Amino acid sequence: MSSEAVCAVGAEQVPYFRTPEFSEIMFENEKLMIEFAGAGEGARAVFITGSGTASMEASLINLFTSEDKVLVIDGGSFGHRFVEMLEIHDIPHSIIKPEFSHGVTAEMLAEYDGKGFTGFLVNIDETSVGVLYDIKVISDFCTRNNIFLVVDSISSFLCDPLNMEKMNVQALITGSQKALACPPGISAIVLSKEAVERVYRNNPKCMYLDLKLALKNGERGQTPFTPAVGTLRQINTRLKEIKAAGGVEAEIKRIGGLAQYFRIKIKELGLPFEVLSDSLPNAVTPLVPTNGKSAYEVFTVLKDEYNIWICPNGGDLKDKLFRVGHIGALTTKDFDTLLNAMCDMKQRGLI
Repeated sequence: MSSEAVCAVGAEQVPYFRTPEFSEIMFENEKLMIEFAGAGEGARAVFITGSGTASMEASLINLFTSEDKVLVIDGGSFGHRFVEMLEIHDIPHSIIKPEFSHGVTAEMLAEYDGKGFTGFLVNIDETSVGVLYDIKVISDFCTRNNIFLVVDSISSFLCDPLNMEKMNVQALITGSQKALACPPGISAIVLSKEAVERVYRNNPKCMYLDLKLALKNGERGQTPFTPAVGTLRQINTRLKEIKAAGGVEAEIKRIGGLAQYFRIKIKELGLPFEVLSDSLPNAVTPLVPTNGKSAYEVFTVLKDEYNIWICPNGGDLKDKLFRVGHIGALTTKDFDTLLNAMCDMKQRGLI
């Protein structure tokens, strides 16, 4: 859910963007993204008009080459997307596949110590199964092995604590439609000083996703190609909203509080759902119906009969698992509405 202020910007006419006024917005967007990510001195942020997948691929092809040896966590559909990209771009890699719905441990990573890995890719919040990987464990492993760490934080940024400088994260990826709570269409990459230097050294075989162009144009508060101007203006409004409300810590606390409220109420009300993950993020709660009902049917009934939208899964998990999000302009009253609908469904024998 977007805030009223963000929606109001979306209702305005989209202005021409090769102007000093738009450049000022973009300078502010970059400054606040770097601040919220805790990226440190010399960091930069770039904005890609494309979904999170575009910035995942841009990060991969600008920061790694066929000379690298990358370790990647494949714990769900988004982690597997990184694997597919590594294969497409012929970047040598090895895969860590955690047990379904589980995180990674220091013991698991220790097996890869001293094996010559130069890069590490992780979707820190694997939202397909609702697992938050332990960034401290991953950071410790990468630091002692001098490994370049890239974190897809699309569903975790502003939801779970992650300071790039403290955790030695070199690149962080996020998107407009998650905790930023703006329309989809913009993804962003926050680059450490070291990552910026690496971008300028490498020469990916592409134009649109060449981050050198994005960095150079960002020096004048612009993008190399026509961006989603309206969404970038909404992001500016949202970033300033977060800053005014207390910054990253306050937003994480707010989202975490909503997650806890919902999870406690699920148990108190005796609703027939099991929380799947053993390492829960703040952004989402993954739930499995315990009475043999289809998870996708729960999604469908809530949407069609109660006008409430939760998040279904696809593929093999379609009938097993659905997810309830806690990000955006939501309050406990919104969760009460959802919980009341679920209680009604239980009474009707639908769950």
